[in-house]
Amino acid sequence: QVRLVESGGGSVQAGGSLRLSCAASGDTYGSYCMGWFRQAPGKEREGVATISTGTGSTDYAGSVKGRFTISQDNAKKTLYLEMNSLKPEDTAMYYCAARSVTYGWYCSTRATEAYFEYWGQGTQVSISS
Repeated sequence: QVRLVESGGGSVQAGGSLRLSCAASGDTYGSYCMGWFRQAPGKEREGVATISTGTGSTDYAGSVKGRFTISQDNAKKTLYLEMNSLKPEDTAMYYCAARSVTYGWYCSTRATEAYFEYWGQGTQVSISS
């Protein structure tokens, strides 16, 4: 069992930056596909960025490519999402998710919500214009 806890959300003006963190605990041995999802009111949950802990391979949604960066600190067992040049449309609840995988397995923002086994409680990001 893996527990995920997000932090770092807040309210900032358009053009600002935030760094979200996702701390993992529990049985985290092996390789994982880690992802950040977001869900705005009245909208479906969408994949924002993913990273394979084993290979380091990353993937980004087209809407955030070039603005957001996903990274990991294996020693701290923490996932990060650096968010720059924020826009009002980035406003959403952001969730950290994880799926245990064999090294090199599929890990993409195209993966469905059901693909991920573990989820954090979410952290709110609000961007004002």
